[in-house]
Amino acid sequence: MTTFTTGGTATSWESDGRLARRSRIASVVLVSLVVLVSTFALWASRATDHAAKQAVSASRQSDHYAAAATAIAAEESLQRMYLLEPGPNVRDRFDRWAASLVTAMTQVRRDGSASDRTFAATLLSQHAGYVAANDRLFAALDGGSPAAALRVDRSEIDLVFVAMERSVRGASSAKHAIALERLAQLERVEGVRRKLIPLLYVAGLLLALVVTSITRGHRRLLVVERRRALEDSLHDALTGLPNRTLLADRFGQALRADARNGTATGLLLIDLDRFKEVNDTFGHHYGDELLTQIGPRLSAVLREVDTVARLGGDEFAVLLPEVSSVAAAVKVAGHLRAALDASFQVEGVHLDVQASIGVVLSGEHGDDVNTLLQRVDVAMYVAKSQDVGVSAYDPAVDGHSPAKLALLGELRRAIEAGDLVLHYQPKISIRTGEVVGAEALVRWQQAERGLVFPDEFIPIAEHSGLIGPLTRTVLDAALAQARRWSDAGRPLPVSVNLSARSLLDETLPDQVGELLTRHGVPARALELEVTESAIMIEPARAQHLLQRLADLGVRISIDDFGVGYTSLAQLKNLPVSELKIDRSFVMTMTEDHSNAVIVHGVVDLGHNLGLSIVAEGVETADALATLADFDCDIAQGYHVARPMTSDAFDTWRAERERLATDGAFVQAGTP
Repeated sequence: MTTFTTGGTATSWESDGRLARRSRIASVVLVSLVVLVSTFALWASRATDHAAKQAVSASRQSDHYAAAATAIAAEESLQRMYLLEPGPNVRDRFDRWAASLVTAMTQVRRDGSASDRTFAATLLSQHAGYVAANDRLFAALDGGSPAAALRVDRSEIDLVFVAMERSVRGASSAKHAIALERLAQLERVEGVRRKLIPLLYVAGLLLALVVTSITRGHRRLLVVERRRALEDSLHDALTGLPNRTLLADRFGQALRADARNGTATGLLLIDLDRFKEVNDTFGHHYGDELLTQIGPRLSAVLREVDTVARLGGDEFAVLLPEVSSVAAAVKVAGHLRAALDASFQVEGVHLDVQASIGVVLSGEHGDDVNTLLQRVDVAMYVAKSQDVGVSAYDPAVDGHSPAKLALLGELRRAIEAGDLVLHYQPKISIRTGEVVGAEALVRWQQAERGLVFPDEFIPIAEHSGLIGPLTRTVLDAALAQARRWSDAGRPLPVSVNLSARSLLDETLPDQVGELLTRHGVPARALELEVTESAIMIEPARAQHLLQRLADLGVRISIDDFGVGYTSLAQLKNLPVSELKIDRSFVMTMTEDHSNAVIVHGVVDLGHNLGLSIVAEGVETADALATLADFDCDIAQGYHVARPMTSDAFDTWRAERERLATDGAFVQAGTP
């Protein structure tokens, strides 16, 4: 039997885990090699550049000091030569060597360190004195005073020369040694680089091998992930059962086989009863654990060729190829219901569920997948609504509206999936133009049809038991929006419509109280609207329930007032704070005098009873002006604004307040 696959999954995951670990290790190695190669390249470049710069600088400084030492020696030699043979040629050569020393020290001061600059400054100062003394010596000789020249030589020149020569030669030797050391350092760096280049080559080969290995590993991993993604796309994540997509594919294959072989295929749709109670009582964890046990329980009574699938939520389907008749399929459905009778044990808790099962047979109930899926949905909801357990599709059910029953299934799933959205229609004070409330109106967002309006699905919900979950969903969303408005510093009461069936639900006040507490919304921020006709179904019961809601602090409004049968005595005893005049009177009162009289009378009646009066269906400026003349309190209708999303409502409200601040509303009641 084809149900779900768990064998081999753990082994596959372990294999994938090993592959992933090897991939991670290879990635670490790859990154390490890249970092190593990059670090070496960066180090080699910077080290060579630094060593070369230092060697060049040291060599240049050594040359400057050597030039200074040579200049000093040449000056001394020329000074001695001038003592023996004075002449302009010797004097010129002396001056050139003196300038050469100044140039060398200037370059030392420009290129050297702080100590070099200090040395150069000291030497240049000494040299200036030395040159001045020599000038005096040369002048004495030129003036014919050899004795004076000798005194200058012994007392001034010799001492300065010795000091300069000693310091320059010492510095020159030191700089020469530094230059040699820098050259040796450059040679060492080059030697290290020459030795590491082969290693770098080997690392490059290893890098290529690692990249190749990682690429192959990732390619294998991608293949595995593709297979897993395909598997996941065709199976339910929680139970491992085939999902709706895989069921439809297998159903299509079975129908093609039926066409070839003249056989028939049965399809069973199973919906668990009381499953919501499990979730509400024990939590979703228990519900999920229970769902995982459904597949094995069903598969135990099916054939190898049958398929068990989970369609979502608590809905399962069973595909029965080569079934002889509807009766045979119904018999299998009975076995499946019986298989679910025994309690399910979840973490020591015994849980009991039952099932409602719809049955269809190809050929007899349809020939294509979509039609049969739709009709089995119809059959299942007949089984559930009539509490018969198993029901085969009957085209006579509900006249000619099986599509409506199918729509019921879609609506239930839409409620669970959160596909219902709220639009909000503003209510304004006719006297001041201020926005005083908003009515929440439910819409169904369908992928194929777009927004579906409530008149298409509310009647179906009211006759199926779905009105309770739908009402709770709307209340939850409306109170969440009221909370957001309050948190934004713009609190606004919100109105929610109650159906006739809601007035028979004794749990409704408790639900409302719980939702008010959950969202932290004051009860006065919620208004519940009920129609006159809904109250008249069971007046005493409705009055009791409305009183319990009013005791919470919730405001009660009578909607569509004027078209029902509420007596004044009943109205007086109901815990009502507001009357909403039916739109049929408001929309025609400017043309129909009798309707204008009715509207005016309702306004006066409501005010005499201490109630606020809302006129809905205000679609023209004339209607709004007439209501202002009647002293009506609140207006609602297309002339004010159409229902809109919460974001659009906020934008509309902000613009309206801006215009009011700018003085645009100069007349009371102007929308």
